Amino acid sequence: MLKSVLALPRTVWLIGLISLVNDSASDMLYPLIPLYRSSVLMAGPRALGIIEGIAEATASLLKLFSGVIVDRTQRAKPWIVFGYGLAGIGRPLIAFVSSWPWLLVLRFSDRVGKGLRTSPRDALLAASISADKRGLAFGLHRAMDNAGAVVGPLIAWVLLSQNMPLKDIFLWSIVPAVICLALALWIREPAVATQPAHHPFDWRLTDMPASFKRYLVVIALFTLGNSSNMFLLLRAGELGVPQAQIPLLWMAVSAIAMLFSTYLSALSDKVGRIRLLVSGYLAYALFYIGLGLMTHDGVLLFILFAFYGLFIAATEGVEKALVADMAPTGKQGTAFGWFNLTTGAFLLPASVVFGWLYESMSPLVAFGFSSGCALLAAVLLVFWVGVERNTNSGEHRRK
Repeated sequence: MLKSVLALPRTVWLIGLISLVNDSASDMLYPLIPLYRSSVLMAGPRALGIIEGIAEATASLLKLFSGVIVDRTQRAKPWIVFGYGLAGIGRPLIAFVSSWPWLLVLRFSDRVGKGLRTSPRDALLAASISADKRGLAFGLHRAMDNAGAVVGPLIAWVLLSQNMPLKDIFLWSIVPAVICLALALWIREPAVATQPAHHPFDWRLTDMPASFKRYLVVIALFTLGNSSNMFLLLRAGELGVPQAQIPLLWMAVSAIAMLFSTYLSALSDKVGRIRLLVSGYLAYALFYIGLGLMTHDGVLLFILFAFYGLFIAATEGVEKALVADMAPTGKQGTAFGWFNLTTGAFLLPASVVFGWLYESMSPLVAFGFSSGCALLAAVLLVFWVGVERNTNSGEHRRK
């Protein structure tokens, strides 16, 4: 396993390192934004909702746009460099804002950068590795991404414990921004066999296989039951986990996902993407119904959260590897654009529905709803999507 990981192409490692550094900076600052908003900018929760809602919606739409553009130009690097550069410039400038509308502008620029780079990055990652190693490559990327989610909050904790002002912490984010930009400029794209085709801008799913369209429906259904992780932390607090331990609980989840993402995603290269995804969705369903049924904290709660880390490890990279498997030649950017748009677009209604069920009915109903979505998605994956790519022959076979 280690030998296979070390043998991955240079581009795969560079993309992983960029995600590690960028997410360390992002996760260092993200928990501080609500605090900065209230203590420095004197803005309320409504302002935060406007900021995050506009920013995330923009990122979702741009992921499709950038994916289509990559297929037209067959160039991913410029979008990756520009996307990480735009986000990197915006973060330290937060230290100079004096009102929440300016914070909106900077958060907007950060999400624009994410929207422009995500689909090109995924398409380049898929193009840089053979089909039979896609699970391994995407798993390594997700492992390094989750490593950033562990490192970032730890850095924030160390800096805050040294009584560093919030403004100074935002200013120091220029360092990882420069590192990300340097690594992105070092990327080499694979040689293009043919010249880009000059055809009209087309974002539609017309040329996509029926199996991919069905897969998007399943992803939409699962995402509808996959609300904000903040609800998990809220539930942990209600069950009795001390407030000081909740960030540590979430870091533990990220750490488990980091440790197992590469191995579990690589396993999909051997046992099949859908088989592993179904296992992951079933694990998600068990976790959610278990959390809904619990009445107090204890060892079982921590076991459940560890189980959730394994779900993340078994699905994040595999979902994207399956997109690459299903995408027609020359359409991987568009396929990743639609995948990223679908997951992004359903995150907001997922959280709205979950929050409404949680507050107006009960936590058990809310967690049961999410569990049901995951179970139905698993069934549809097997009996409705049910197509795997034979990575040795490059053809599709029916499960």
